Amino acid sequence: MRLHRNLVFAVIDALHLIFNEKEYADKVIEKVLRYDKRWGARDRGFIAETTYDIVRWKRLYAEIAEVREPFSRAQLFRLFTVWCVLKGIRLPDWKQLEDTPERRIKGRFDELSKIRKFRESIPDWLDELGEQSLGEKLWTKEIGALNKQAEVILRVNTIKIQKKQLQALLAENEIETIAIDSHPDALKLKERKNVFVTEAFKNGFFEVQDASSQLVAPFLEVEPGQRVVDACAGAGGKTLHLASQMENKGQLIALDIYESKLKKLKKRTRRNGVHNVETRIIDSTKVIKKLHNSADRLLLDAPCSGLGVIKRNPDSKWKLEPEFIDRIMGIQQDILQNYSKMVKKGGQMVYATCSILPQENTEQVNSFLESESGKDFKLVRAQNVYASESGFDGFYMALLKREG
Repeated sequence: MRLHRNLVFAVIDALHLIFNEKEYADKVIEKVLRYDKRWGARDRGFIAETTYDIVRWKRLYAEIAEVREPFSRAQLFRLFTVWCVLKGIRLPDWKQLEDTPERRIKGRFDELSKIRKFRESIPDWLDELGEQSLGEKLWTKEIGALNKQAEVILRVNTIKIQKKQLQALLAENEIETIAIDSHPDALKLKERKNVFVTEAFKNGFFEVQDASSQLVAPFLEVEPGQRVVDACAGAGGKTLHLASQMENKGQLIALDIYESKLKKLKKRTRRNGVHNVETRIIDSTKVIKKLHNSADRLLLDAPCSGLGVIKRNPDSKWKLEPEFIDRIMGIQQDILQNYSKMVKKGGQMVYATCSILPQENTEQVNSFLESESGKDFKLVRAQNVYASESGFDGFYMALLKREG
């Protein structure tokens, strides 16, 4: 691979914004890719993938390069040279890359790779928490799997098109996909492509949604004609999946505390040809009270640590703090206690997170079932989805039925 100065400088700029200015990696990539309209797909791919790779391995590379945050521009180039050496990329004769000790970099890598927190490039506190929560064996496997690059998975919008039709249509655009047998609506891209520019996307034939995330809507067992509430809808990935499972019939109420996210959902419903979704912002407790004892089905896709989706958000390893996990666990239990009142007798709800920690998952459900608010509910089934077993994101889902 031949390195191009303008592309490498764009990567350095991106790393500065992510590490020093604490901006979100996905937003930074979007910003940096607008630098030069002449960049083609390969150039853009190099910038995005190289940046994400260095973000993913920040701790390991910084240890090898012997640099500490905040990183100067020279130190960011040192991180980049470590990436080059470990990838076997020949370094050009640039002053920023002079005097790179290639043999020492490889030696330090071999040394540090024996220690999990360096090998998997994670903060000490997270390594300790993972081992305490999951046990050494499972945590070692799981964090290893979560450090692999996420694959691009599509969810077929069955309101508009069937899986085989979509595969054929994408193949005409030189986008090859593989059906995932265990996920009825999922297609995996054979190689990374920008699918958002396709007519198929603009026509609402698919959404980009990880395979594990696609398990959540079916877990709720919705039926056409029901009243279904998605209480933490966000921008609506799972809302849209629920709508297709309901065959666009019945009432699907999407709630969220952020109006900006619900606006995005409205745009997506139009593109997806979804007509049965109504959005409501949670701006007071009245919004929930009005829906008490009225929902046939309730989805609580609760806010969480996001530890199960590190492979697609590698910068979250550096933004996450122990205090946040403690705080979010309080919010999760509040959501279970208060929002569960929307389920009517005989109705069902799913509590889901994109976390792998039992304290955010099974322990939350058990606490709810033992409480006054949960006394009428029964656990029907639960599922832990681990990246080390599925190859996709880490997730948790629990289906509960209200009997009393």
